[in-house]
Amino acid sequence: MRAVCWQGVHKVGIEEVPDARLINPRDAVIKVRKAAICGSDLHLYDGYVPGMMRGDILGHEFMGEVVETGPGVTNLAPGDRVVVPFPISCGNCFFCEQEMYSLCENSNPNARLAEKFWGHSPCGIFGYSHLLGGYAGGQAEYVRVPFADVGPLKIPNTISDEQVLFLGDILPTGYMAAENCDIKQGDTVAVWGCGPVGLFAIMSAKLLGASRVIAIDRFPERLNLAHRAGAETINYEEMDTLDTLKEWTGGRGPDACIDAVGMEAHMHGVQGTYDKVKQALRMETERPGVLRECIQACRNGGTISVPGVYGGLADKIPLGAIVNRALTIKSGQTHVQRYMKPLLARIENGEVDPTMIISHRVSIDEVPDAFEMFRNKEDDCIKVVVNMAS
Repeated sequence: MRAVCWQGVHKVGIEEVPDARLINPRDAVIKVRKAAICGSDLHLYDGYVPGMMRGDILGHEFMGEVVETGPGVTNLAPGDRVVVPFPISCGNCFFCEQEMYSLCENSNPNARLAEKFWGHSPCGIFGYSHLLGGYAGGQAEYVRVPFADVGPLKIPNTISDEQVLFLGDILPTGYMAAENCDIKQGDTVAVWGCGPVGLFAIMSAKLLGASRVIAIDRFPERLNLAHRAGAETINYEEMDTLDTLKEWTGGRGPDACIDAVGMEAHMHGVQGTYDKVKQALRMETERPGVLRECIQACRNGGTISVPGVYGGLADKIPLGAIVNRALTIKSGQTHVQRYMKPLLARIENGEVDPTMIISHRVSIDEVPDAFEMFRNKEDDCIKVVVNMAS
């Protein structure tokens, strides 16, 4: 079968790889119909996530059709159309029983490697580093789905492939980011980054009752989508973010701040240069400028929600501000399975239109060029969907 494979820093290619097949009784094999390139994939593309190996199959956002199931999978049958969550979760461990699926204790076969980096291991993830299991991803014609009796969600025929594709990652990620803000009626929420996760965080904050959402970015096409989603916007190349947020909130600051950017934040001035140099020299793995701004901007006693991906070590985080101003930070890989059914209902009810963020549709052969376009934010690229079905 054909698949999108990691071939090194800034290099992906289409390769012929062995067909996906059942290994365990709780496996299913899915024929992929739609996949997507995620902003998290760019961290792999740029070489900032350790544990990648040449030939690894990429992709953790995908949906498709069941073609085969193991004897332990009784909830799915060949022909079922499903969307697959990116966390691989057993459904039976301490964390899965509490619906904290991204912390599954049984799905990462390389847990010992992860423990050396992070103290404890999270779950395994499709197409994302051997620290997280080394599982083959969904930017392929077929994919093996472990614990298929727990993860995949069957999709009704009334909903299109593109409407449900983002239920496997970025729509629940944006929703959990907003939920972590503990939004109350009348709250103001600021969102850094108007990429796909940031846009869904904006929509979700409005759904959860925020009276104001303020979006920060520098690309007009992203800011325009944020405005369409109901946000006031700040172009940080034209306005000082911290000063503007103070002015717009009467000097108090937003009630909650969402970092939807993560480890490759673009910042101006000395701070931005400092982080770029240290990251390039691998003296830190992150460029945490947005996280610093969130901490500085948030009102006293407020909440900072971090759906943006960070992989290792960051420098000059203002811990004094967190402690002395009673700030709360909430983060984590998304517990996708917890949110899929409720968000599917919102899609069916017309409350959310996930397809509004799609800017490009490509074939598998066009994926290498699409990675470069997405990374460099060319051609107003916001979200790339890969049409896998032949």
